[in-house]
Amino acid sequence: MVTLFSATILTLILLLNFHIPQTKSQQEYLDNHQLDCDDPSKSTYGNICNSINSCQSYLTFKSSPPHYNTPATIAYLLNSTVPLIANANNISYVDPIPTDTMITVPVNCYCSGHYYQHNSSYTLKTEDENYFTLANNTYESLTTCQALDAQNIYGLTNLTAGLNMHVPLRCACPTSKQIENGFKYILTYLVSEGEYPELIAEIFGVDSQSVLDANKLIEDQVIFYFTPLMVPLKDKPPTKIQRTLPPPSTPLSKPHVENLARNKDSSSSKKWVVVGIAVGAAFLLLIFFVLLFCFCQQHKNKKKLSSAATKTTTEEVSNTNTSITNPSFSLCSEGLRYAFESLTVYEFEELHKATSFFSEANRIRGSSAYRASLKGDDAAVKVLKGDVSVEINILRRINHANITRISGLSVHKGSTYLVYEFAENGSLDDWIHFSKCINSVALTWKQRVQIAQDVADALNYLHNYVNPPHIHKNLKSDNVLLDGNFRGKLCNFGLARVVDDYDFGEEGFQFTRHVVGTHGYMPPEYIENGLVSPKMDVFAFGVVMLELLSGREAIVGDKNGGEKRLSAVVSEVLEGDNVREKLHAFMDPTLRGEYPLNMGYSMAEIAKRCVANYHNLRPNVSEVLVILSKIQSSSVNRDPSDVMEKTFDQISDWKI
Repeated sequence: MVTLFSATILTLILLLNFHIPQTKSQQEYLDNHQLDCDDPSKSTYGNICNSINSCQSYLTFKSSPPHYNTPATIAYLLNSTVPLIANANNISYVDPIPTDTMITVPVNCYCSGHYYQHNSSYTLKTEDENYFTLANNTYESLTTCQALDAQNIYGLTNLTAGLNMHVPLRCACPTSKQIENGFKYILTYLVSEGEYPELIAEIFGVDSQSVLDANKLIEDQVIFYFTPLMVPLKDKPPTKIQRTLPPPSTPLSKPHVENLARNKDSSSSKKWVVVGIAVGAAFLLLIFFVLLFCFCQQHKNKKKLSSAATKTTTEEVSNTNTSITNPSFSLCSEGLRYAFESLTVYEFEELHKATSFFSEANRIRGSSAYRASLKGDDAAVKVLKGDVSVEINILRRINHANITRISGLSVHKGSTYLVYEFAENGSLDDWIHFSKCINSVALTWKQRVQIAQDVADALNYLHNYVNPPHIHKNLKSDNVLLDGNFRGKLCNFGLARVVDDYDFGEEGFQFTRHVVGTHGYMPPEYIENGLVSPKMDVFAFGVVMLELLSGREAIVGDKNGGEKRLSAVVSEVLEGDNVREKLHAFMDPTLRGEYPLNMGYSMAEIAKRCVANYHNLRPNVSEVLVILSKIQSSSVNRDPSDVMEKTFDQISDWKI
């Protein structure tokens, strides 16, 4: 239905263009060339670079709920920061921005090839998204389908959900002549319905001719709303853009790739054409919203029926299991219902005996878990308090060789006892941090690469193959267990989140005020703004890879007696001169030099990308898994006896 509606609107756009004379437009006005993805007009690829290579610039963006209506969500989309956006617009860091309110977004604009741009990235969420919708709807014409097609490796017809797109955003720097005239910044302004260059110039307190010159326009030339216009500024833009609102009869919501024009000298016949088209569009819009209302009502009724069914099932479970009606039971009712469908329910006395009465001798080092023997098989029994239904329901839905399996549970006096498969070799933390290691044998290079691949495989499964996707949210070396063959298994899902469309939106992120985690593994956007997304798992995984390479902990001491994040140390190692020597010094000495240095470099490079300060600069875990698989395959077939004789010649072959 939505696709049909979009196609109808596009047809109206093309009809309207046919009846309105168009003109060729320095930075050359985009006109409506962005609506035809096959149009090779130069203006569609960006603004031409002049004598300045980089500058501070400004973008405008209209608040677009439910996904992009806070400084944090807009910063995420446009690769900016929350403080910059909040300060530039004198708004709260966290409060929603009223719908359709235009804000300014400070960005760094630089010359890339022939064109100015500010880079962002975007992961396609559905099969319906493409370069056209991404440019005109999601990014509000701050880019074009032509620019996206030119700067991404994916063709127009082979886009699929999950692909990570490079997004060049349209910006510009002042020309030499503009600088001579006192202009310091160029603002990319989204034209609203009813606006024209003279009015836009008045909004920003500049003369109209400067706006016309900046876009190679002439007086009274047709411009189209929802297209970008370059506005030269002598000072920073106002913290609040006072726009002239359209007439009450005009919808105030953002047009969905519509194209209406202003032309002072239109003939009466053209006016009637426009009126006719507008009436037709309004009628189609009315039909669309009627159908949408019906769909929502149907969905609402389904939810009510589902809720009623859930309540009935929960009551049935409670009535048939006297042991779980205990008010001190630590599982919520819905979690309880799901747990009992597939897990073995143990008597507390059975677990008590299996763990030698939860003796300290059976406690698994540094944890609340105990080794147990159940019917001749080893298991781990974890003791928890509080609501653990989230962890149970996540684990019972997933099945992967590199994720610990849960097999049963018991409840006793307000505590929940979860039964897991047993990992014979303990946690990764035990093995890679030599000062705490209770083993006399260190992990080999091949084992470390294999463990990294195992963890990446588990994360890739959680992010891309579970429906709905999951975020672990607490990845660290303590939460990676090693089985008898030293294969890695991800555990401890107590903080895990389901990436539900209603909570996370199409971008796959959410915000929380309850920031919890382990220092050194939490990414900056989570610590500072409470941003939760799959990229926080990627950051933590990068830290784990650095631990595997160096044998150091996530937080290391510095020369001044302070502390430094391992995620920051890797940049010092891989940048500047003497990289070979610095990398060799960085690698875990317990490896005794028995590793291929070029692969160590490649793995460190991947880890460095994973721990990038800005989440949009981090790769998806699927990309990392591909590279680690190549490294692991090559490591298996490599003789370690001559590894230090290898050079960096193959480094480029391993980079993402």
